[in-house]
Amino acid sequence: MEKPFQKTLYFSAEKSALNGAASFVLMLQNWLKPLSASFLKSLEPLPATHFGKNILIAKDDLPDLKKVKVALIGAGEKEANAVRDCLYRTVSAFPKGTVADLGNLRKAEASLLIPVLYELLSGKVLPIVIAGNDDMARAQFFAYQDAKALVNMVAVDEQLRFGNKEEVYSPLLSPLHPLLFNFGLVGFQAHQTPADAVKFLQNNYFDMVRLGRSRAAIEETEPVIRDADLLAFHLGALKQSEAPGVSSASPSGYFAEEACQLCRYAGMSDKLTSFGVYGYRPDRDRDVQTAQVAAQMIWYFLEGFFNRKNDFPASKAGLTEYIVAFRQLHYQLTFWKSAKSGRWWMQVPVVTKKRHERHRLVPCSYQDYQSACREELPERLMQALQRFG
Repeated sequence: MEKPFQKTLYFSAEKSALNGAASFVLMLQNWLKPLSASFLKSLEPLPATHFGKNILIAKDDLPDLKKVKVALIGAGEKEANAVRDCLYRTVSAFPKGTVADLGNLRKAEASLLIPVLYELLSGKVLPIVIAGNDDMARAQFFAYQDAKALVNMVAVDEQLRFGNKEEVYSPLLSPLHPLLFNFGLVGFQAHQTPADAVKFLQNNYFDMVRLGRSRAAIEETEPVIRDADLLAFHLGALKQSEAPGVSSASPSGYFAEEACQLCRYAGMSDKLTSFGVYGYRPDRDRDVQTAQVAAQMIWYFLEGFFNRKNDFPASKAGLTEYIVAFRQLHYQLTFWKSAKSGRWWMQVPVVTKKRHERHRLVPCSYQDYQSACREELPERLMQALQRFG
């Protein structure tokens, strides 16, 4: 490997002083409001083993964030409280004091969410956003605007919310935002996605995984998710029978167990630095079912996060190198396999610009390696080569 690969994003601003700096706390308090006394009182009977008894919670003031690794943020009080009520009632399996619930935005607006996420990202705290409005997903991306590196984003959704200027991802994709290096769409359904949108993704060599393909071999979604810096999960990607509480529920989509697996993949990715669950509508939910599914998704994201292997290839340590020769093309392709997790990467065999270096290793699967051994260029590599130009 020619150079180390950076595994984190670096922001132009100095690292926020999460070690109790008053200025940081005051800034967050300007944008956030603590959980209500009535909501907190309803949680008092919870057993000591439950999630809600093992996290730091914003009450009158923000909790001390010195040891916090992950922070929950609500963008829409009614929606977020319904999900956190279900989440708090799950059993905790995470180190005590490493997860904080910072409450809800004072207003469910992007202008408040962006600076909150920016401050947390700058302080190396991973934010989890719970929002009723799908549009808040683009605020998650815009929180990265001062990053010194290009960003990869993945959305899990039944369709590409792109077209007219009001759609969620239009400001990122039309025109392409200069910070965006790669965009992935996982779980989209052909009958919900216009052909022009699919063609747009293809023409820009972005990652696409249709619902049927991902359900047939869900492990094939893992490399796409592992390549993301941020993941936006729209609850509309689930079946109506699993998640009725969304704006336009569909009879087709993911089962809850599959959604939880995708979230666990995201949590385990060393590269991923923020996660959002979007589109929850309490007024359309039956028996709080969708809130329970969303809570389970967050729980499995956290399980993945606290089981990270820290094997993103920043050096050769812990990696096994595999060189595959394409004899007919007089060409070699290098793969790397982690001894810790068994995950695979391909090394892009081109000279890259400095700002592209952190993307030179493309997450892949064992199946991609097998394809290369048959002298078949993996589709992931072909797309990556095109993105590097």
